[in-house]
Amino acid sequence: MRKILTVISILCFIQAQGQPVLSVEEAIAAGLKNNYDILLAKNEAEALAIDYQYANGAFLPQLEGSAGKVWNRNNSQQDFLDGRKRKANVSSGNLTAAVNLNWTVFDGLKMFATKARLDELRGLGELNVKTQAVNSIAAIIANYYNIVRQKQQLKAIDELISINEERVKLADKKLSVGMGSKPELLQARVDLNAQKASRLLQETLIAQLKETLNQLTAMPAQAEYEVSDSIPLHLGIQYDSIRSDIEQVNPALLAAKKNIGIAELALKERKAELWPKLSLNSAYNFGRVNNASVVNPEFQPIVNMTKGLNYGVSASVPLLTGFNTRRLIKQAGLEIQYQQLSYDNQQRQMDVSINNAYKDYQYQKKALQLEEENISLAKENVFIALERFRQGVSTYLELREAQISLEDAYNRLIAARYNTKLAETELFRLKGVF
Repeated sequence: MRKILTVISILCFIQAQGQPVLSVEEAIAAGLKNNYDILLAKNEAEALAIDYQYANGAFLPQLEGSAGKVWNRNNSQQDFLDGRKRKANVSSGNLTAAVNLNWTVFDGLKMFATKARLDELRGLGELNVKTQAVNSIAAIIANYYNIVRQKQQLKAIDELISINEERVKLADKKLSVGMGSKPELLQARVDLNAQKASRLLQETLIAQLKETLNQLTAMPAQAEYEVSDSIPLHLGIQYDSIRSDIEQVNPALLAAKKNIGIAELALKERKAELWPKLSLNSAYNFGRVNNASVVNPEFQPIVNMTKGLNYGVSASVPLLTGFNTRRLIKQAGLEIQYQQLSYDNQQRQMDVSINNAYKDYQYQKKALQLEEENISLAKENVFIALERFRQGVSTYLELREAQISLEDAYNRLIAARYNTKLAETELFRLKGVF
C-alpha cells in the first residue's frame, strides 16, 4: 500500500509541473490591480479628487464674455397731416459685445467650508477604496485556499481509491482460492466506483472555484494554473493585537468618522447662507448700430456706437426665504446626529464581530489540533484493518468501517485547516490590515 501511495504522489507531482503555480500573493496582486469592485471604487474616488482639485475656483472671480449680432430689415410707411405719404425699406445692423466680471469676496465663509468638505470627500473616497480592497483581499484569500482545500480533498480521495483498489484485489484473490464470497468482491467494487465518482465531482468543483478566482482577480476565464498544496496558518494571533487601535486603522470606521466631519462642514455651509453676500462687479460693454438706410436722416443717425467700462459693489441680504434656510440648517444638524449614531453603532458592531471572530479562531485552532491527532489514528487503524483482511482474520465490514473512519477524519481535518484560515482571514479583515 505504501508503494501505491508513493506512486500516486509522484504522478500528482508530475501533473502539477505541467502548469504554472499561482501563489496567493500573486492572486492578491492581480486582484488589487484588476478587480472590478476595486476599480469602481477607484473611479468614484477619482471623481471626488477632481472635485477637490477645482475647489479653489470658488475663491476666483467669474469672468464671462458675450457677443451678439442682429440684422433688421423693415418696411416703413409714414402718413403726414398734409396728405403726404412716404414709404421706405429700412435696413440696420446691431452689434453688441460685453465682458462681465463678478467676484464674490464674502459669502459668510461658505466657500471655505465647501473647500474643506470637498477635501473630506476626497479622503472618504480613498477610504472607500481601501475598504473595498480589504474585502476583496479577504474574498481572494478565502477562494484561493478553498481551491487548496479541495486539492487536498482530491489527494485524500486518491488515497482512499488506492485502498479500495487493494481491497478489490484482496477480495478477488480470496474468492479465487475459495476463502471469500462474491458479495464481498462486488461491494468492494461498488465502493471503488463510488470513490472514482467522488473524484470526478471533486475535479469539477476545483475547476468551478478556479473560475470564481479568475473573476475575483479579473484573469482570463480559461486561465490554467495550479495553486499551492498547503494552507499556511498564523496560530499566534493575540486578541489585543487585533482590537488595539482599531478606530485608527479600520478603513470602514475611519470612513464613518469622516462622514461626521463632512456633515459638520455641510452645516457650516448652510449657516453661511444666513450672512450677507458681498460681490465686486465690473463690465466692459461695446455696442454699434449701423443704419444702412434711414427714413429721417435729420433725426436718426446712420451709425451709433457706444463703449465703456463700469464697475461697482453689490451686496445682498437674505431677508425672507420662506424659512427654507432654517429648514436646511435643522436637517444638516440632524444629519450630524445620524452620522454620529451610525459611527457608534458601527463601532459596537465591530467590537462584537472581533470578539466572535476571535472566539471562532480559538475554537478552530483547538479543533485542528484534535483532527491532526485523529488522522494519525485513522491511518493506523486502516493499515491494521487492511493487514488483518489480507491475512483473513477479519471481514470486509471491519475494513470498510475503518475506511469510512479514515474518510471522515480526512474531511474533518481538511475542513479544520480551511476554517482556521477563514477565521484568521476574518480577524485581519476586521483589523483592516493584511
